[in-house]
Amino acid sequence: MNSKQSVKPSNRFINLAALLLLAPLSLNALAQTTESESDEKPVPDPTAFVSEHTGSFNGERIDYRVTAGETYLQNAEGEPTASIFSFDYVAEDEENRPVTFVWNGGPGSSSNWLHMGGYGPKRIVVPSDAEHPGVAPYTIKEAPETILDVTDMVFVDPVGTGFSRGVGKGEKEDFWGLTEDADSMAAFIAQWLTENNRWNSPVFLLGESFGTTRAAAVAKVLLDDYVINVNGIVFVSQALDYQGSTPYVDDNIISYITYIPTMPATAWYYDKVDNSGDFEAFIQQSREFATQELLPALFEGNLLSDEKRAELVSELQRFTGLSKEYIERVDLRINAFRFAKELRRDEGIAVGLLDSRYTKDERDDVAASPREDAARAISPAYKASLMHYMRSELGIDWNRKYLNPADPELSGKWRWSPLPEGRSWEPHYVNTALDLAAVCSLNQRECVCFTECLHGEMPELHL
Repeated sequence: MNSKQSVKPSNRFINLAALLLLAPLSLNALAQTTESESDEKPVPDPTAFVSEHTGSFNGERIDYRVTAGETYLQNAEGEPTASIFSFDYVAEDEENRPVTFVWNGGPGSSSNWLHMGGYGPKRIVVPSDAEHPGVAPYTIKEAPETILDVTDMVFVDPVGTGFSRGVGKGEKEDFWGLTEDADSMAAFIAQWLTENNRWNSPVFLLGESFGTTRAAAVAKVLLDDYVINVNGIVFVSQALDYQGSTPYVDDNIISYITYIPTMPATAWYYDKVDNSGDFEAFIQQSREFATQELLPALFEGNLLSDEKRAELVSELQRFTGLSKEYIERVDLRINAFRFAKELRRDEGIAVGLLDSRYTKDERDDVAASPREDAARAISPAYKASLMHYMRSELGIDWNRKYLNPADPELSGKWRWSPLPEGRSWEPHYVNTALDLAAVCSLNQRECVCFTECLHGEMPELHL
């Protein structure tokens, strides 16, 4: 009798079959990896747009070249990591002329505001009385008062703003942080000086708001890492010590002091206080009240006597125009952002934060603070003027998007910690005044810093 027998293949044959089946897959994966590596697109050469111009600035006629283009930052292996776009205004045929590096703040702002707002050779015209600038077409005019007669200017857009991007081996997040930002801006300046043969030119930094935070930090990085001494720094609306410029943290006692005299100045402007006397004298009185009376009282806390408290309430009403009931409810601590809503609440009007002369009739009249800054009314005019100027006069014909506002991920991913990732630290307010002090201590005879205060922002810093 014949019987069928089932024969089981040995493990040796099973393993061999598996290897034969896997071999094509492995070879295919290897081929794809090799192909992917070989097809990795190289970073193209930096893009630049060059144009020649002539203008009259402060009575002096200047021939100048504008180079609007990229400067690549590199890692230790010499590979590109970031494209920093800048607008370079350089007077022709003049060696070792001063060069000023200009940026705005944010973090997350392009240089549009300083570029088209008064420091560039062309500027947007918006009403000087803070009226709404209206809609296009806007007027762009010559800016003969700019400083191009005494210094070359480089308007810089940090990564994630304007045309600046992470490239090659760099990720955009690598440049989004207090320390990372300062390092990249210092690296850009050193690279720019090298590529343009300007190492023997006097170097100045000019920043606005967070751009002043950056300027102080950059000055120290330049000195420590590149052995570059800056000749001077211009602070436009300085923000070096954030304990004095952070008006939205309830337990920040210092902010209730530093935003006086801005609040009295605003109340004076809107006739909310007695403005029959001398404005400068009134503002000086508010400064003295804030530092000599209010600050000690806030530190005294619940030990403050009823008589002294009543006196302070009356003085705060005199300087801010707010009701005594409101001042009592906030416990003598007037939040600057809430002030912008409270001052004209009875009219349903919020005043601007960047410039308190601007106003906005908001829908929500019972909110504690403004939903948005009324001074944003100027934003479309500034954006339109720069976009028009770039194409019509600088010849910038590029399909890359100009990020103004910034990359939408920048704000949420910004690192305020001054220490590397993974290092522990006790959180504190940002303060780059110490960086500035370190630079000045090594350069005492030549260190010059200027401050310019904008409406609705912090008091000046005097060095």
